[in-house]
Amino acid sequence: MKNIYFVGIGGIGMSAIARFFLHEGAQVAGYDRTPSPLTHALEAEGAHIHYEDNIALIGEPWRNPDNTLVVYTPAIPADHSELNHFRKGGFEVVKRSEILGHLTAGKVVTAIAGTHGKTSTTTMTAWFTLGATGKGNAFLGGISRNFGSNLLLGGGERMAVEADEFDRSFLRLTPTIAVVTSTDADHLDIYGTHEEMKRAFGQFVERIVEGGVLIKKHGLRIDHSNKGISTYTYSVDAPEADFHTTGLTPLGDGTYRYDIICPDRTICGCRLGVGGRVNVENSLAAVAAIWAAGEFSEEGLRQAMDSFGGVKRRFEVYINTPQVVYIDDYAHHPEELRAAIGSIRGMFPERRLTVAFQPHLYTRTKDFYEEFADALSMADEVLLLPIYPARELPIEGVESEMIGRLVRVPWRIVEKSDLAEELGRIGGGVIVTFGAGDIDRECDKIATILGKE
Repeated sequence: MKNIYFVGIGGIGMSAIARFFLHEGAQVAGYDRTPSPLTHALEAEGAHIHYEDNIALIGEPWRNPDNTLVVYTPAIPADHSELNHFRKGGFEVVKRSEILGHLTAGKVVTAIAGTHGKTSTTTMTAWFTLGATGKGNAFLGGISRNFGSNLLLGGGERMAVEADEFDRSFLRLTPTIAVVTSTDADHLDIYGTHEEMKRAFGQFVERIVEGGVLIKKHGLRIDHSNKGISTYTYSVDAPEADFHTTGLTPLGDGTYRYDIICPDRTICGCRLGVGGRVNVENSLAAVAAIWAAGEFSEEGLRQAMDSFGGVKRRFEVYINTPQVVYIDDYAHHPEELRAAIGSIRGMFPERRLTVAFQPHLYTRTKDFYEEFADALSMADEVLLLPIYPARELPIEGVESEMIGRLVRVPWRIVEKSDLAEELGRIGGGVIVTFGAGDIDRECDKIATILGKE
């Protein structure tokens, strides 16, 4: 298709596909609810974007169903007027996951799935593959600090893809190698029960090609009927896992040095460029995926690990001084919070930890408010922002206070507009902002205020 129109173009997964089509020379346009750094970047790259659900704003090149493909994200509401205009007008209208399945066809696809850890692991896989083989492609669920993008077109047959379980999108992929980091309960508004969600992960594993490979976190049970694949496990410290570490040594900057034990070799002297034990674990999954894909340079891999810059909004360190540390992270699930806070405690064991958390979705808050409270209680002080609704309407009685009332350390509600000043008054120690909503819009302001302090 010559013309591609994206309904929800500003989403992290949608924008990567939009970038791909821009690179291929297509005319790209789209709608999103609000401007963002992602939409501004797409506009600078040639996309035409507007921010009002208004059929009249659809440009002339995208009004002909004979030469226009429409891609939409399932986060768009069913009554969206532009989306319904295209559906009724005879246009080919497809979900993002369908396009991703098409674009990955014929590649050696490494699909990384899991209720948490998949974005960091996918980005590591992409960067490590490029360093270890000199080539590689990727569709990422975050902005890589090394690439400055969520899209890598580096040549060759290997492609790393983030496999999203939301709306069962990952069931459109046919991976050669699949990584599953976790299957904790999430998206219960979609799946209904944790068991149904786990069944979907089993169906994802069944889509691995004959002779392919499953790599999963040690101890994770995934029920499936795919007999034609090999299975390997990874763990930071379980020696019975196929991929594990030895000699894990913390360094002064919060990073670690370690050796990686593989089924056929030991890769010695590894250091990951970003801190946190949780990232060491993610790196093992990425290395396992590269090992499973075939030949690679160990020295190139070590260099890529050392130079890995992380992902925007994944354990992103803004300030690291003896007076104050400020980190921002996308964590929006209780187990993500628990892993991130645990890693930060390990990096800065003697320092006071203040956490600001913006809950994401009313349904997720309703389902997991007790678990959120338990994880947040690992901090010394908690600031709770009002719930970020995203695609949802409010649910009566569901509010951030549900979490706060169960938190076992001092807590209070703070409006987003007041957050930077509140954190500035706290001053020193370790300060972390968490959430998948729009709390990240405050990060630069927070860093400026804390830097002055």
